Amino acid sequence: MTKSSEEKISFKTLSVDDLKRLHKWLLSPHINKWYDHGKQTLEEVKKKYIPRIKGESPTSCFQILFDGTPIGHIQMYKINDYPEYKKALQINENAAGVDLFIGEKDFQHKGLGSIIIRKFLKDFVFTQLAVESCIIGPHPNNITAIKAYQKAGFKHIKTIVDPEGEEEYLMQQPKEAIC
Repeated sequence: MTKSSEEKISFKTLSVDDLKRLHKWLLSPHINKWYDHGKQTLEEVKKKYIPRIKGESPTSCFQILFDGTPIGHIQMYKINDYPEYKKALQINENAAGVDLFIGEKDFQHKGLGSIIIRKFLKDFVFTQLAVESCIIGPHPNNITAIKAYQKAGFKHIKTIVDPEGEEEYLMQQPKEAIC
């Protein structure tokens, strides 16, 4: 019997050794259009992610693995730990935030996005963070991501401009829908 796509998906805590690959992904045209805009150097990536790796930041980062092969990046955080962002969101509940991308182009457009996000919510977000829901905020023009999140059960709640001046199409998934 062959493994299903869900069984092939796993997550590994991001390490310093993974930062060159993460940097390469962030520079890829299919990623930098939507995520961090691909302008950072490897040193800037290290400056941003090493505190997360060391546990000095409230954001926890992981590599997405498909059958053991790194294919992308995913991170989680409590929105309450980022007061400016929470203020921009204008939500009152205790929620998590998640950001992700599939960095390996060969694994995009294969229906994995919704599988990855549901598995990550179940295995990490709603088991490790004491939250009522999860928020994700793709750019309003990132239709591929929006469709994947809808397929995973996320519902649009509003569109905002975040503290960095970026538009976000906020989507929410309640904990009880997953657990």
